[in-house]
Amino acid sequence: MILQGATLVLPTGADESGWVRIEGDRIVEIGSRANGRIGATGKADEADEVDPAADARSERVSLTGGWLVPGFIDMHCHGGDGASFAAADPEQLERAANFHLRHGTTTVLASLVTNPLDSLLAQLDAVAEHSRSDGPILGAHLEGPYLSHARCGAQNPDFLLEPDLEHFGRLVQAADGTCRMMTLAPELPGALKLIDAVRQSGMIAAVGHTDATYEQAVEAFERGAAVATHLFNGMRGVHHREPGPVLAALDSGAACEVINDGVHVHPAVLRLVADRDPGQLLLITDAIDAAGVGDGRYLLGGQSVRVHNGQARLDNGSLAGSVLTMDQAFRRAVRETGLAVIDAVAAASTNPARVLGLSQDRGAIRVGLRADLVHLDADFRPVAVMRGGQWITTG
Repeated sequence: MILQGATLVLPTGADESGWVRIEGDRIVEIGSRANGRIGATGKADEADEVDPAADARSERVSLTGGWLVPGFIDMHCHGGDGASFAAADPEQLERAANFHLRHGTTTVLASLVTNPLDSLLAQLDAVAEHSRSDGPILGAHLEGPYLSHARCGAQNPDFLLEPDLEHFGRLVQAADGTCRMMTLAPELPGALKLIDAVRQSGMIAAVGHTDATYEQAVEAFERGAAVATHLFNGMRGVHHREPGPVLAALDSGAACEVINDGVHVHPAVLRLVADRDPGQLLLITDAIDAAGVGDGRYLLGGQSVRVHNGQARLDNGSLAGSVLTMDQAFRRAVRETGLAVIDAVAAASTNPARVLGLSQDRGAIRVGLRADLVHLDADFRPVAVMRGGQWITTG
């Protein structure tokens, strides 16, 4: 299959005359009138690396304008379409993942909020089973339970715990190698040793829901924490004499998640992170099961959430996730925040792929990578989604 007729957003920039050839689930060739062909070795104009007859054998698909970007990778998502990743129900896992897939998310981490240990073990086991199916769910993200009471946000304070390596070991065993990230508060007793254990288990340690000082957060990032969970939200704010974990994350070079729904952060805040270093920015949804459903009452970690006018909040007013999708986050980044398209692609696809160790498999339009692609119209709204070389119905 040869896809043409849309502007390709490549790691090197946008190419209006570009095309991409797909065989099976892989991108095998990229070309354009301006840059020639790029074949199997990734070098331009290598006639010996491409089969000229392949053009005749391949179906040509015109994308009728717009943009072709790599599939989005959402590192922080709790559900959608009325289904929750925390339900430990295969049907709900698939329903939520497929909802976000239709909005361009070809890879997602199933984020699990703080719950009693037995519930978390069952949830991790269900996500582990589902993640082996080669669907959009890559694995789990444990958002807790080792979080700050002072900054717990929509996390249920009744279930928060201080770091405990024996307790953590049970979570690791239940995940069976499929939990990719854990968010924790580094100021808690034993948190630094927990960061060591998280990394030794193969997970990414993330700093979030934290009241840490700048120095405490810096120590966590120096210890190996690599991500700031929804930067600015659920953490001590920035003060000119105590800059807190926000500036610690930015100074350390950590990857910084941002919920770009126009509610959690102001567009100027997103620009601040992107201008400092586009490679640090991760667009996420933090979506709950209400995404795609609408106003009403929902549950998150055993707590009642009211969704009204696109905002999800506990009865005390705390934000409780979002109803965002990645295509909306991407479009807002370009249209309302003013990010260059190539930087928005990095934030939605390339950067999360790097953080998750997937750069050799997905996250960019590059020869040899998975054919995970999103066709956007000229206004950056999704037209079609491809995952592993197969078109997905977006309706």
